[in-house]
Amino acid sequence: MTDRDKTRGTERKILIVDDQRGIRVLLHDILEDAGYCPLQVGNGRQALEVIDRTSPDLVLLDMKIPGMDGLEVLNEIKTKSPGTKVVIMTAFDDSLIKQEAFKKGAVAHFSKPFDIQELLETVKKETPLIEEAGINRHQKR
Repeated sequence: MTDRDKTRGTERKILIVDDQRGIRVLLHDILEDAGYCPLQVGNGRQALEVIDRTSPDLVLLDMKIPGMDGLEVLNEIKTKSPGTKVVIMTAFDDSLIKQEAFKKGAVAHFSKPFDIQELLETVKKETPLIEEAGINRHQKR
């Protein structure tokens, strides 16, 4: 067992929901390198199954995915797991969908193509790593 395996239980789980495999793999690698435990699925039904099993801390949710649209998935996430934070991603600029998503509880929005560093900063802000949360708590005293 590696040191990384020993800490898996304390890592923050981030669920990536996107039908584009390349985006899922890219985000997975970036989040893993940053110390998160990324999970990835390609549609809304799979996302809801993973949420039931693993209770992720944050979901990166594409709004245009097969089966269920992003707003339906967001609504289900907030019904099943109200404390789970959701960041929405879109390949288009639809202010009505963004407004509806924020009403349903999304915490942030990114348009594709997105700035990886900006997305990572948002993930860190919304779901700080355990050790970072401890450091930040001590620094505020």
